[in-house]
Amino acid sequence: MPRKLRELRDDLRRAGFVVDRQRGSHQMWKHPQRPGISAVLAGQDSADAQPYQERQVRQALQTLRAGREREQL
Repeated sequence: MPRKLRELRDDLRRAGFVVDRQRGSHQMWKHPQRPGISAVLAGQDSADAQPYQERQVRQALQTLRAGREREQL
């Protein structure tokens, strides 16, 4: 069962991402301390997330975690 867009937005918000800009229902999420890491989500909160949206959020969170781990070394 696909996750809701609301859940993906919550994941990004918890990781420190913020909405950089929005046009219509398209939101560009960026991390303020990590330039280059971003995700674009489009749709209402109650809509089911498409596989590419889940993949994009997962990749953004993994890239953020990898960068933090490299800093700790």
